[in-house]
Amino acid sequence: MTTSRSDARTRTIMQATLDLARESGYARLSMEAVAARAGVGKHTVYRRWPSKGLLFLDSLLSQNEPDLGYPDTGDVMADLRSQIHAAVDLLGGPPWGPLYRALLGEAQHDPTVAAGLNERFIRPQADRTVARLRTAREQGQLSSDFDLDLAMAVLSGPLYFQLLITQEPLTHDYVDRVLDALFAGMAPRP
Repeated sequence: MTTSRSDARTRTIMQATLDLARESGYARLSMEAVAARAGVGKHTVYRRWPSKGLLFLDSLLSQNEPDLGYPDTGDVMADLRSQIHAAVDLLGGPPWGPLYRALLGEAQHDPTVAAGLNERFIRPQADRTVARLRTAREQGQLSSDFDLDLAMAVLSGPLYFQLLITQEPLTHDYVDRVLDALFAGMAPRP
């Protein structure tokens, strides 16, 4: 399979973006610096991405990330624990953690970046979580009347709080405590 010159240039620009963001931080990243690092003209970068935020979004989400899908072992608690531990390992430290936090920060100021992040990363992950919870509910592992969308919000809220607000380390122990608290309310009622 051959790649076009345009595809190779796009990959070079996105890699330059990530390299510069790691070296200097997102706040100091500029389209001009990316163009210089990638060895292309500014117009080449601006033609593909109208803003630094969209360039950063594409660059970050273009990386080959670990599979954050859910196993289905028949034990929803173990499956959630396994998947969320993988997510914490990915987002809790370098290189992804600081870059992801910067992307979330940019999404607060740029509605286009927020929409792209939600569409391409957050919503698909939330949908996978709700689907796994739905399967568990159908198998009788969860209360039949528990609001699965609310469970997703309750599950992700403490993780984002720790990642973004307190900036304390995301640990497996913290995830386990959140899961234990959530499952106390989701358990089937006798």
